[in-house]
Amino acid sequence: MEHAVAAEDYKDLVLFLATAGVVVPLFRRWRINPILGFLFAGVVLGPYGLGSLGDRAPWLSYFTIGNPADVAQLAEFGVVFLLFMIGLELSWERLRLMRRLVFGLGGLQVSVCIMVIGSAAWLLGQPVAAACAIGAALALSSTAIVMPILADQKQQHTKAGRATFAVLLFQDLAVAPILITIAVLSGREEALSPSVLLTAAPAVLGVGALVLAGRVLLRPMMRSVAKAKSDEMFMAASLLIVIGAGLISALAGLSMALGAFVAGLLLAETEYRHEVQVKIEPFKGLLLGLFFVSIGIGLDLSLLARSPAPILGMAVGLVALNASVVFVLARLFKLSWESAAGAALLLAGGGEFAFVILGSAMEGGIVAQGAGQMILVASTLSMFSIPLLAGLARKISATPKASRVSAPPPPTEGVPDGEAGPVVLVVGYGRVGRLVGEMLTRHEIAWIAADRDPRLVEAGRREGNVYFGDASRPEFLRRCGLDSARALVVTMDNPDGTEAVVGAARELRPDLPIVARAKDARHAARLYELGVTDAVPETIEASLQLSETVLVDIGVPMGLVIASIHERRDEFRKELNHPEALGGRTRRFRQTVRR
Repeated sequence: MEHAVAAEDYKDLVLFLATAGVVVPLFRRWRINPILGFLFAGVVLGPYGLGSLGDRAPWLSYFTIGNPADVAQLAEFGVVFLLFMIGLELSWERLRLMRRLVFGLGGLQVSVCIMVIGSAAWLLGQPVAAACAIGAALALSSTAIVMPILADQKQQHTKAGRATFAVLLFQDLAVAPILITIAVLSGREEALSPSVLLTAAPAVLGVGALVLAGRVLLRPMMRSVAKAKSDEMFMAASLLIVIGAGLISALAGLSMALGAFVAGLLLAETEYRHEVQVKIEPFKGLLLGLFFVSIGIGLDLSLLARSPAPILGMAVGLVALNASVVFVLARLFKLSWESAAGAALLLAGGGEFAFVILGSAMEGGIVAQGAGQMILVASTLSMFSIPLLAGLARKISATPKASRVSAPPPPTEGVPDGEAGPVVLVVGYGRVGRLVGEMLTRHEIAWIAADRDPRLVEAGRREGNVYFGDASRPEFLRRCGLDSARALVVTMDNPDGTEAVVGAARELRPDLPIVARAKDARHAARLYELGVTDAVPETIEASLQLSETVLVDIGVPMGLVIASIHERRDEFRKELNHPEALGGRTRRFRQTVRR
């Protein structure tokens, strides 16, 4: 017998999709971080929001989450996917290159903030274990809020932005050890007994097996899937890695999030990193949104009405303590006071992992439920203040001394993949793309390449940063560093693919120099219409090279030949790139800027 469809079964799903499709876009339009929109929606739709009015207005039950426990169970995948993406962003190479800021500034920030906040909690009457858990939870800032703000404000490559990014990296690294420590502390006095330590052996073996299997199997598996040239299969493989690694970790007695983090860290070393990021990002965004909705559902903001002074005092104190510690440490690391203040304001608020850490601590009996709920409300208020603090940080960083973007940092201070400074992005790594890369290397210009052919990518990884992926998608171009790239070179032999890449890149970067390979004069004219700075038609260039060679061979002076070839090339360019074309307007704009 066919099961009857009950609207009540889908009410929570519809409410969440309405939040994602209606409420969050409104927050974006008002230039408020969407994560705050999910939190706000969770509070409104939860039992402490509209649910508390159900007795007086039963119709409000249609706009209330009916099964918070089911939502919370699914929302855990938001943290799993977030840690997987954090692992993808890190990579061993990035940590090595940024070691001074990450492990120096970041390590000191986490350690000092845990001690300061933990000491404050202890002085206010919390037990030592609870004070440590509270300090660890509130010492971590919000990567999910701060990083999009940095990107929107184009502050990633300022001194304040790089310092903020480095601290957030270490905070993300610290999450897994903190969660493991909370799990150990939950066992109280027996936590360090020999029997308990022996039961931890499967967990250690599980992580070791996960790392070993990832090293051996991940790249061949992704290569095999990439050769199938199926977006659906690649997406399925990416999801399998995230969920499979999480389940292996859970079976070993650890959290799913830790397994996903390890998988992301291993995938970050492969050429499939950016394509996996593009595939997983939508899932991470929705599931992380559901995670924040579930957090909002569990927040009892009536506590703020009953105890406004303690909660507001905790929120203000948290912001002040975190900002003060970061400012002092940043000054010790020789940042200007403007950059130090900018980083301090960005990192002053609480973060999403406070809910994970304190939730684990409350579940394990380390932190009392009443105190934990009040702290979570205070942390939420501090998160709502982050956009305001970021606006103030931007004003401070807008001063001439702070806003000056420094030259690309030395190797010990930068990060790979275009984030340490501008690079040239080469799309297409066949024979033409490889030669372009060789010439850029000869002139000591950093470059990154991308191609859809896994065989070319595999061969190219030995020569430079070559990644597998579809460069016609704006998200992939951004992952490869297009926002800060010095130029884009498109060497693909597929005319339609070339036009798609040029169109996407020009929409993202109107000021970017784009040089593209064209099949013939007609194709070059289309590329100029799409906005390339220079199109290089194969037929015309071959004709000019033949002409140059024969003229030199029959005795015409080299200087005259080169001059005439350049003159004829400019004539072709003027014929193809007429002034009304987007490429012509772009060229004139760049010439005006140079003058």
